[in-house]
Amino acid sequence: MGFPFVLRLRGDNLTSFLTLKDFFIANKWKYILGVLWLVVVDLLQLAIPEVLRRFTDKLQNNLLAFDNVLFYGLIIIGIGISIAVFRFLWRIFIIGTSRELQYYLRNRLFSHLLTLSPDFYNRSKTGELMALSLSDIGAVIRALGMGLVLITDSILITVVAITMMLTTTDLKLTLFALIPLLFLVFIISKFGNQINSRSKQVQKSIASLTDTVQENFSGIRVVKSYVQEKEEIHKFGIRNQMVFNEKMYLVRIFGMFFPIIQLLSALSFVVAIGYGGFLVVNESITLGDFIAFNAYLNLLVWPMMAMGWVVNVMQRGAASMDRINKILDETPAITDAVDAQPLNTFNGDIVFDCVTMNYPNSNINSLNNFSLRIPAGTSLGVIGKTGSGKTSIATLLLRLYEPSSGTISIDGKLINKLTLSSLRNHIGYVDQDSFLFSDTVANNIAFAVDSFTQSDIEKAAEISNIHKNIMNFPDQYETFIGERGVNLSGGQKQRISIARCLMKKPSILILDDSLSAVDTETEKKIIDAINLERKNKTNIIISHRISTIKDCDHIIVLDNGSIFEQGTHETLLKNNSLYNDFYQKQLLREKIDYE
Repeated sequence: MGFPFVLRLRGDNLTSFLTLKDFFIANKWKYILGVLWLVVVDLLQLAIPEVLRRFTDKLQNNLLAFDNVLFYGLIIIGIGISIAVFRFLWRIFIIGTSRELQYYLRNRLFSHLLTLSPDFYNRSKTGELMALSLSDIGAVIRALGMGLVLITDSILITVVAITMMLTTTDLKLTLFALIPLLFLVFIISKFGNQINSRSKQVQKSIASLTDTVQENFSGIRVVKSYVQEKEEIHKFGIRNQMVFNEKMYLVRIFGMFFPIIQLLSALSFVVAIGYGGFLVVNESITLGDFIAFNAYLNLLVWPMMAMGWVVNVMQRGAASMDRINKILDETPAITDAVDAQPLNTFNGDIVFDCVTMNYPNSNINSLNNFSLRIPAGTSLGVIGKTGSGKTSIATLLLRLYEPSSGTISIDGKLINKLTLSSLRNHIGYVDQDSFLFSDTVANNIAFAVDSFTQSDIEKAAEISNIHKNIMNFPDQYETFIGERGVNLSGGQKQRISIARCLMKKPSILILDDSLSAVDTETEKKIIDAINLERKNKTNIIISHRISTIKDCDHIIVLDNGSIFEQGTHETLLKNNSLYNDFYQKQLLREKIDYE
């Protein structure tokens, strides 16, 4: 009975776990020893009916003396103690190793996620990734922990118990008692596919619920400011109802599944007691044979139940492993070339040569035939309307995305021939988002460096004009920042992000509209301090405000992904074109704000 079931599991489910073969190979002896101790426990349990058979036969034949009672009693006690010891050992080796697998798989999944390109995260939901890291990995661990135990029990106890029943009792009694149990193979096969399918739906619904919760917690200010609490509670209720419905569907399947198994097991006992009792009365078998037979049959109930649990555990584990494998099979869009070389010396001479770029799933080019040289040690200002391609310059230089055509080089070396780590180590980038981690101010500033002093942190904070603000915080540099810097103003987040970038002391600095939340006076102080600190180093400053870029050595004005005009601040004003138009509108806006 166990073999068709196990073969079916191997064909349909076990291939899902092949991605973990490296872990299995590294820990094979732990699993082997764990299964060995489990086999010992099962064999000790199977020895008990034989003890009962001999004890009962001696009792029936009036051959039982006090020494025999003591002898059989000590055997039972010895078996009990041995079962306890070896059960402890198999739990340590099998269940303990499954916890190591949990640690390994979480590390592997997290490490792999960090290698994937931004486009992956653009099309993936945070809640789904969180569900993978928690509930899906948990399902895999249960399959490769208790699932392994259940499979071993199902095979060993079933084979040995049936063999003993056939060879030591009566062939007809054994066959009649096992007939109801044979239907279990069909029942397990029937329910297995449904369990697998519904398990996947449960995991998907949990991922959707997790995503809703994560978005609401992260965007709580938006929810409250727009008075959308009731609407979001309603949305949560819908997602929660979906989880409830999917789980209840699975519960209904198991609600039928296990009672059927128990019914078939009960029918086997009815046959055993009825026909077995008849054989005892007719002296075809001894009373000891009858008791031993029922003990073996009783031991068979657990493997039958275990088969049901194996279907549940293995099907759910396989469904979760398939979801994890889908992520592990994702490959980063951008990787090191086979012949990539590290960039050891760095001057910062940058050349864009006829670069065209469009983002995935977009038909519009963010940059069109873009060519530009940024000499080493100079500063470039970039301005343009929203969507004109400003940020694309930074993302291409960092190789977060690849150009559709054209080349980009630094110091005469194509960046796609440089290792990603050496390229990005030389570039400091502060984006528009100003993302901060749930950590102290000091740790956020020192995020990108391994070796630093408190004075290094404070110097970076002073350049970004945030030091005085930090000193007014409750715990100064040890003040804990909430998730995404929720307890800071937009300007404070931007300035801490700039300080974090300056701590890195990059060869190329890119500020991507990262001063938009500070006033013009503070902005000027920061720009002046950066220019002084980074004299003779390459700086790229992207902004919507002319005040941010007017002192740059060279300024380009982007429009629809192309350079519309370029030059210094003074020459661009004299052109009386798009740059001058931006300038006049900003002067008018400042005048209105001042009045």
